[in-house]
Amino acid sequence: MRLKQCLWILAAGAVFSACQQQGNKTATAEGEQGASVLQADLSGEFYDSLRQAMNAYYQLSGALVKADTLAADMAAAALKYHLDSLPVAGLEVDSTRQGIIRGSAGDIAAELDGMLMEKGGLEARRASFQMVSDQLYDLLHNTGLKGSTVYRQHCPMAFGDRGAYWLSDKTEVLNPYFGDEMLHCGSVTDTLHYQ
Repeated sequence: MRLKQCLWILAAGAVFSACQQQGNKTATAEGEQGASVLQADLSGEFYDSLRQAMNAYYQLSGALVKADTLAADMAAAALKYHLDSLPVAGLEVDSTRQGIIRGSAGDIAAELDGMLMEKGGLEARRASFQMVSDQLYDLLHNTGLKGSTVYRQHCPMAFGDRGAYWLSDKTEVLNPYFGDEMLHCGSVTDTLHYQ
């Protein structure tokens, strides 16, 4: 029995070490390259609303870090509300871009609906969060977020080593897919810095 425990501890240590080394390499590369400044060309009203949505998203991520399903549900409901309230119709952009933004926000809201209705436990919420994170990253690429910096972070070990991304307003890695099990496992893979 002791041999199995020792082997398990050694394996867990090796995995954690590999994750930490991956994170250090990426953080160094990111620091060397720096973040390019991107333009955010939509209205102030839109960005105020999107900023509220992002704050709810960050609360959702924090709740998953703490494995708090009740707080995650509350943050997911707030995020859905803010996405549904985005003033897309008033944007002075062509109809194609407006449709892309409206569709992206709608897709994220639908995923959040599924998260809230499913009540499948922590792992189901984390799986939905992965989808929301990927879709929100795409939305930010289309809209920007004036005056903000968003860090895309990645955990290579999430979901059976398939890996998963999430967004953060800080460079510090707080892993929403593992929480306390591997809190700092991950790395910054992209920085979106908007004027």
